[in-house]
Amino acid sequence: MKHIFIVNPGAGRRDATQDIEKQIAELATNYDTELYVTLDAGDATRYVRQRCMEEPDELIRFYACGGDGTINEVVSGVVGQANAEMTCYPSGSGNDYVKYYGGREVFLDLKQLVEGEAKKVDIMKVNDRYALNICNFGFDAIVCKTMINVRRKPVIGGNNAYTTGILKALFTGRRTRCRITVDGKIVNDGEILLCTLGNGRYVGGAYQCSPLSHNDDGLIEVCFFKPLSIIRFAKLIGSYRDGSFIHRNDIKDKMTYLQGKIIDIESPKPIDICVDGEMMFGSSFHIEQLERAVRFVVPQSTN
Repeated sequence: MKHIFIVNPGAGRRDATQDIEKQIAELATNYDTELYVTLDAGDATRYVRQRCMEEPDELIRFYACGGDGTINEVVSGVVGQANAEMTCYPSGSGNDYVKYYGGREVFLDLKQLVEGEAKKVDIMKVNDRYALNICNFGFDAIVCKTMINVRRKPVIGGNNAYTTGILKALFTGRRTRCRITVDGKIVNDGEILLCTLGNGRYVGGAYQCSPLSHNDDGLIEVCFFKPLSIIRFAKLIGSYRDGSFIHRNDIKDKMTYLQGKIIDIESPKPIDICVDGEMMFGSSFHIEQLERAVRFVVPQSTN
């Protein structure tokens, strides 16, 4: 097996390339390793596809060294490739997807990671793109755009970037008009505060937006809220962080939580949708669950 580490030098608060190089060097005597540093947005996807085509008879494990955006680029290259599997060395700001397996620390031990086991997981196809973790729009799209802008800034960036995004979105993004259809049934036709579509459970570094999610059950967790006052929203944030919001009776009149395989989003005006931390823009989105479509490696210590 070939182990290829794809490093995004722009991920996280600082460039982690040198740290990763040192760890890979320690593995080189026992494993066939390579390192590739991405050049620009979309480069990881192009590179993964190219390597899979060049070496169709070799099993290749790709390591997304970055945050959720880097994972998204790598999974977009891996999907449909019979000779490819992937995992993550989390060096980004949020590192949300790996929280499903216990958090970033267990993925930072490369020895445990290279000896890890590949598990088949679901991914969402969003128009012509893919999402492994979370898609969100409405309020959350404003939050996501803000996070991208502030992630490397002191105090308001890093692990605080999502909170910074919330504060901005409170004044600019609390109402989005859209129609949401789940498996052919219209579940919303009016204004919403936010909507999340989840295979993973976390967004924004700490917020458990899809607490009932299983990433290999063939179902997308769909959660949306009708518009809330600022005061009522402020009371929601704590339970949105720990996932307990789904049990709160005082917001059931404003919240819908369900599952589905095919979701269609239509909006009278173009809107932003955040796909694993990357932005898409349009007025029509078709999201389809691809069941157990990618092999994702989890560290040996988690098995």
